[in-house]
Amino acid sequence: MTDDPFETIAEAKRALSDDAREEAVARQHELGKLTARERVDYLLDDGTFEEIGRLASPMPTTPETTDWEREDAPTDGVVTGYGEIDSRSVALFATDFTVKGGSIGHAGGRKMARVAERALDRGLPLLMLHDGGGHRIQEGLDAAPFARGDNGFSKLQTALSGWVPVVSAMMGPAFAAPTNFAALSDFVPIVEGTGTMGVAGPSLVEAALGVDGTKAELGSARFQTTETGMADLACDDDEACLDAIRTFLSYLPRNSRREPPTTDSRPPAVDGERLREIVPSSPRKGYDIDEIIEGIVDRDSVFELKPTYARNIVTAFARLEGEPVGIIANNPRIKAGAIDTGASEKAAHFAAVCDAYGLPIVTLTDVPGILPGPDSEREGIARHSAKLPYELARATVPIANVVLRRGYGFGYVAMGGGRSIDSELTVLWPTAEVAAMGIEGAVDIAYRREIESADDSDARREELIEKFKDRTDAVRASSRVGTDGVVQPEDTRKRILQAFARADEPRENDWPPKKRPIDPI
Repeated sequence: MTDDPFETIAEAKRALSDDAREEAVARQHELGKLTARERVDYLLDDGTFEEIGRLASPMPTTPETTDWEREDAPTDGVVTGYGEIDSRSVALFATDFTVKGGSIGHAGGRKMARVAERALDRGLPLLMLHDGGGHRIQEGLDAAPFARGDNGFSKLQTALSGWVPVVSAMMGPAFAAPTNFAALSDFVPIVEGTGTMGVAGPSLVEAALGVDGTKAELGSARFQTTETGMADLACDDDEACLDAIRTFLSYLPRNSRREPPTTDSRPPAVDGERLREIVPSSPRKGYDIDEIIEGIVDRDSVFELKPTYARNIVTAFARLEGEPVGIIANNPRIKAGAIDTGASEKAAHFAAVCDAYGLPIVTLTDVPGILPGPDSEREGIARHSAKLPYELARATVPIANVVLRRGYGFGYVAMGGGRSIDSELTVLWPTAEVAAMGIEGAVDIAYRREIESADDSDARREELIEKFKDRTDAVRASSRVGTDGVVQPEDTRKRILQAFARADEPRENDWPPKKRPIDPI
């Protein structure tokens, strides 16, 4: 030990670096993972990381661990600090799996709270790179410190929500606390093969319930992106996960007071003439909704969230002449585009994110209605189906609604059709059909006796269907100013751009005088 205090500090910091911990780093690499410091360096712009709390040491209170020192838990297992992404400041922390399995100790928790507080006070995005098992058990079996709960971190995250973008990346085992953080985050990418999430890991589940389960069964990337929708995107490896975070942030402002970042404008990938050919005349046939989206937005600008969950609806960031927007579109190839519980929750949360950070919303409608049936009712579809129209109706950003084909029943309302919400633009394509329900089903119900009593029941049924088709088309839907009119597919992009361009004056809503609306949970 040198007597030079400056060299003493420098040596103490060097001892905590990856270079000084070769065996631990090698084990992490054998698992196919970057270290916490490598992740931070990869994610941030070169040379911008400013670390805090590097010399933090454990603060154990449980008798068996009172002799822990700094070398037992370098930086107390979490790398914290600030940096820049695309020259914009962010706050972040990365739990270190090589230190006590990435568990969060008292000192590490204080470091996390410190950067979260700075993110709140200075309007910085908060990025959390999780690779560990939540609260450190050896420091949690003591009522004295744990009586403080999570030291106000849930309150911090609640305050951050809608103020700054919050990201939870699941890059390793991330059961318990990291999953709780993710539930209050705006974007949750997860790494295939190494990332897991859930309220409890296999050991705790077995101890509590006597139920065996593997990590994959309880919280794999496939399970959480496809079955539950808790994670937004499954990524092949650490680098892909970190790239996804950079891409996500590229559509959003630093905080809700700032303007979203813009890029150079690009023409759509699909030309206008092709748009005319995509939608089939038969409402029973599906088509590629992604091709419609690509024909409206800037080329190569689409970033889809939750692409494998509730696939009957598409939620994606995109750009129009370089300006970020949110896209919500029914997908007629999955469940005919009907809105079920998963689709409503997915789209409602996305609409809330867009509204919070000032991104205009485009809804592309081809919906046969709300998904009926006993399974759907058992899931609470009646309440859940209110979530999307609730978020669209309370949004303050401009909204443009385009009905591509079917606009039936409450599904039409939920997508913001007609005068359902205060849209900036609501138009139909010539292929649109608007009605309280599908024509064939309506005829079968309302005219059942007439059809059954006819000499030729099939012919009478077809006659009635054709009769009502003339009363549900795009021309009649616009005849009483229920919409703003009918547009040709190739003119859709221009009309949306014009609508958003004139909606640049902020609105103040001070009526009625209430504290807050109540979410239809």
